[in-house]
Amino acid sequence: MPEKFYSKDNIRFLLHEVFPIAELCKRERFKEHSVESLDMIIEAADSMSVNHLRPILTEMDNKPPYLENGKVKVHPKMGGLMKTFGEDGWISMAAPYEYGGQQVPFTVFQATGFMMGAANYSTIAYPFLTTGAAHLIESFATKELQQIYIPKMFSGEWQGTMALTEPGAGSSLTDIVSTAKPTDKGYYLVKGQKIFISCGDHDACDNFVHLMLARIEGAPAGTKGISLFIVPQQRPDKNGNLTFNDVNTAGIFHKMGYHGAPIAHLMMGEANDCHAWLVGEPHKGLSYMFQMMNEARVGVGCNAVSIASAAYYNSLEYANVRTQGRKITEKDPLKPQIPIIEHADVKRMLLFQKAIVEGSLSLVFEATTCLDNVATLTGEEKETNFLILELLTPIVKSYPAEMSILSTSTALQCFGGYGYTKEYMAELFFRETRIHTLHEGTTAIHGMDLLGRKVMMQNGKATILLMTRIMEDIEAAQKYEGLKAYAGALAEKIMKLQEVTMHLVSVAQSEGPEVYLSDATLYLELFSILAIGWQWIKQGIKVEELKEAGTKAYSAEFLQSKLYALQYFFEYEMPKTEALIIRLKSNNHVTVIAKAEEIL
Repeated sequence: MPEKFYSKDNIRFLLHEVFPIAELCKRERFKEHSVESLDMIIEAADSMSVNHLRPILTEMDNKPPYLENGKVKVHPKMGGLMKTFGEDGWISMAAPYEYGGQQVPFTVFQATGFMMGAANYSTIAYPFLTTGAAHLIESFATKELQQIYIPKMFSGEWQGTMALTEPGAGSSLTDIVSTAKPTDKGYYLVKGQKIFISCGDHDACDNFVHLMLARIEGAPAGTKGISLFIVPQQRPDKNGNLTFNDVNTAGIFHKMGYHGAPIAHLMMGEANDCHAWLVGEPHKGLSYMFQMMNEARVGVGCNAVSIASAAYYNSLEYANVRTQGRKITEKDPLKPQIPIIEHADVKRMLLFQKAIVEGSLSLVFEATTCLDNVATLTGEEKETNFLILELLTPIVKSYPAEMSILSTSTALQCFGGYGYTKEYMAELFFRETRIHTLHEGTTAIHGMDLLGRKVMMQNGKATILLMTRIMEDIEAAQKYEGLKAYAGALAEKIMKLQEVTMHLVSVAQSEGPEVYLSDATLYLELFSILAIGWQWIKQGIKVEELKEAGTKAYSAEFLQSKLYALQYFFEYEMPKTEALIIRLKSNNHVTVIAKAEEIL
């Protein structure tokens, strides 16, 4: 039986029932596609994942990239894979036809990324970073720059990157010190260094297109003075010939996991000959970069889910074949041992993983559906989806990332002592997923974004719109006996969330922003649990509808497993909100009043 690292039935259930791609195919932007053609893309992603990405996962983990004579060396198959990612259209899949893309719904694009990430997360960093960088160029750069860079990026010949972080400026982009000096030749000369640049240099591509943040000389201080530049490692001339552009790789970072993709330390302009081309207008770089960052944040959440999915199916397979112990009620020691999946606590661990993986993937598709709606709808509908997406983004990025750590840890626990060894892949997944709470902003950053900006955005309009949408699903669930209690519980918790929010707003008014935001991470966790509960209610409704219709499209076991996971989430995860509510309403702000010198 082939190894399984995601459920094709679950992907089909989400894309056909919960977030029906058939509806998207009716839109003008996607009218060239059909459910059948989009299903073929999913099947192609499955083939790519199973036949090309998964087979080299452990090799990439055991033999990480290394720097040799100023060049990063990666797994020898990555060069061929990048060409395949380009030639087969994976990099350009969601791009408009006019740029050589396939104009596929972003939800389907993200689904393929989920499948490939579950197979081998390191391999997908290369193409999908390029996708994001190319989209930024497509959105804000001149036609001339688009024509120079996008075709080579979409072909997989040139790698795209995000070059934000500096040694003294991580989450605090205000403190970026890289500089850009204007010339009279249509380009700038940049100077600076960037660290933690994913796929920033390697031998699987011919060139690297860094989307770099820097300050033009004389620019205003703070974020208002940051501009965005295209900085190629090799600059092309009018004939397409490449010349070294004074971008050097100073080193690579050796990581806990995610070994197959290099993370580079880059030096720009050491010889004062690093040419850079301004993207858009001066001093608006951060607003441009946020497009790529926000799309990447949804992607980070999806990547975390993909690794948790791989770990879940790894532990599920093991639990079905590993025999250990007997039923507690069995007193005869001569009776054969039973598969560990028959023990209640192992079932608890498996249901925990399933509830997290399938609930989080549903939330990812909720966000990508908003993206597709923003791209295809107009007027009030477009604004509604945009605002809901803005509100959901910090949740979609952070909750799957945080919970993937717990989920992969639980998968490891299912293996017992074997899980801690390299005999099985459980420890690999545990190491692999840890990066996602750091990628594209730490959890604390997103907590402050949610509570400090998004919740009260436009006088709370985004929150009201989201809550309205949730309450509509709660109402729809009420007519099903098996869902009624859970829908009611979610409605009650939504009311408590609103109470907590208003309490914190009063804290902001009376005690200031530091106290207000001191527990923003916990507020994010509370909001996130309710968002996942909502997703399980949505899935539960579809299960009940399919059962009523007597569907043959899904097995009875598949539908029952959905209901078990829903029950698990509400019985085991939802109660955690009570402790969070108590904490968020407390007037003891120990993390604010504690003095640094007193934390010993």
